[in-house]
Amino acid sequence: MTIVALAKVSVFGLAAEKQAVLAGLQALGCLHLIDLGAADSPADFTSPQPAVEAREALRYLMDVRQRRYPLKVDPTFQLETVVAKALANRARKRAAEDRILVLRHHLAELAPWGNFRLPERGELGGQRLWFYRVPHSKLGAFQQALAGLALPWQQVHASPRHGYLVLIAEQEPDQSLLPVQRAHVGSESPEALRAELDQAHVALDDIEAEHVALSRWIFLLSKHLLRADEQVALNEAGQKTADLGRVFQVQGWMPRQDIPRLTSYVERMGLAFWAESPTSEDSPPTLMTNPDLLAGGEDLVTFYETPGYRDWDPSVVVFFSFAMFFAMILADAGYALVLGVLLASFWNGMGKRSSSRRFRVLAAVGLLFSLLYGMLAGSYFGAPPPAGSLLAHLQVLNLDDFTVMMKVSLVVGALHLILANGIVAVRAVSIAQRAKPLGWIAIILAGLSLYLGAGTAAGRDLGLGLGVGGLLTILLLSSERPLDSLGSLLLRLFDGVASLAELSKLFGDVMSYLRLFALGLASASLALTFNQLAGEVYRSDIPLAVVIALLILVLGHGINLLLAIISGFVHGLRLNFIEFFNWSLDEEGYPFAPFSKKETAL
Repeated sequence: MTIVALAKVSVFGLAAEKQAVLAGLQALGCLHLIDLGAADSPADFTSPQPAVEAREALRYLMDVRQRRYPLKVDPTFQLETVVAKALANRARKRAAEDRILVLRHHLAELAPWGNFRLPERGELGGQRLWFYRVPHSKLGAFQQALAGLALPWQQVHASPRHGYLVLIAEQEPDQSLLPVQRAHVGSESPEALRAELDQAHVALDDIEAEHVALSRWIFLLSKHLLRADEQVALNEAGQKTADLGRVFQVQGWMPRQDIPRLTSYVERMGLAFWAESPTSEDSPPTLMTNPDLLAGGEDLVTFYETPGYRDWDPSVVVFFSFAMFFAMILADAGYALVLGVLLASFWNGMGKRSSSRRFRVLAAVGLLFSLLYGMLAGSYFGAPPPAGSLLAHLQVLNLDDFTVMMKVSLVVGALHLILANGIVAVRAVSIAQRAKPLGWIAIILAGLSLYLGAGTAAGRDLGLGLGVGGLLTILLLSSERPLDSLGSLLLRLFDGVASLAELSKLFGDVMSYLRLFALGLASASLALTFNQLAGEVYRSDIPLAVVIALLILVLGHGINLLLAIISGFVHGLRLNFIEFFNWSLDEEGYPFAPFSKKETAL
């Protein structure tokens, strides 16, 4: 909900103790380092080859069907040996899988000729078998050519497109006398290839068994990789310090609430440090803090951009507005229940990682909003509730009423942008900074009054009053220029006119929220269409009408649900990232990245 206040801290110590001090700061884990090293030093963006191979080996070992019990302690563990075994196993597995694919493809090509065996060189008196796959369009010409050669032949199979012929001759017939080239079937019979395929499967099973056995090293391999990464980070931190002879300086950004921890550390290590507030010339990183239940909104915000340090944290607003937009696009209580059941089935499994825990809370709130909105819209898998039922009494919206649904979407969009400008006005420190968003709020309210109160004198008068007031506020008060002469007055008016150029942008952004109505209507219309198709099939006399109708319902609603989910995510985020952020965030920052250890307990 807030952006954490940071302090710029500088720590000084003896150069001989530099590595020990940096290791302690890494364990402290609350300092975002500022690079004080030589600006012209070449940057090395490559990772050491052993680390790259170790990560590949770890990814391969984790991609296993069934893991063995992970060893936590093994004095004989050797990183290089385990990595080499894993990568060698991966290479053999790929080769075995490729061999199986080749054998299967070869057997499929030989299948039309049956289960034959190529005779040995002298077994048929020097005669050999020659195989041809002839298109039906050329089969007559091919048979006439064979008749002219006086060679024995036999058609052993016919597919819809080809005939498969075998002829006997001591030498391959002259290719110029036949309309097609011969088929190259190889020197092995299908029976021999099937035996070889069986052996290839056995070899693959042995390789996969070794793969499973190697999975017992996943934990130890992960631990060593984490330690290697920590060492790399420690080495990079050493290059970011300022070395001043026998003394070194390390500088970074730190949350103010963590300064007492740093104070205890420097006193224990006999170091010197000071902390100062950021100046206007500084560009601190952004560290946002939110309650665990609402932290999913922070993930959504940082997915697109990180607010500037001096801006505000929109995580909570995005959390609830995204949930509401997703609900309006899904627009069906039945779909929300299906997704809710799926979420409940994966709930415990999503609790293993903090990011998954945040996402499941966000998903639960979004589906709760979707359920409530679907009940208000009276849509249950595209069907309305029974007349006179409790669910029917809960319905207050009709998705087919274009006029009302457009008003709902535009009101939601207007309120969203009013909130954006209201936050900017509250955070403003000068009259000009506050006047501009207040003017836009007045203009938005004027548009709503004229639209919702069309045909009424009160709506017209209120809309015109708010509109004129908003335009004059932006025109006269949105400039920061001092008013001390006629020229400055004209420049202020010019600034106001330039600001009013955003009026078309405001209109377009408000109208952009009509996508909520359009996508919700599209989802409901598709659901209704699939229901009608299934009903027509069910009432028909075609065989298996019930089965076909069920397939239409399952597949149709499955496709519609998938499209609604994609639309909900894409457009629910877009309305926050584009429309809302453009009116509420002034600057983009960069995330706070603490210099810390990646593991706390092993």
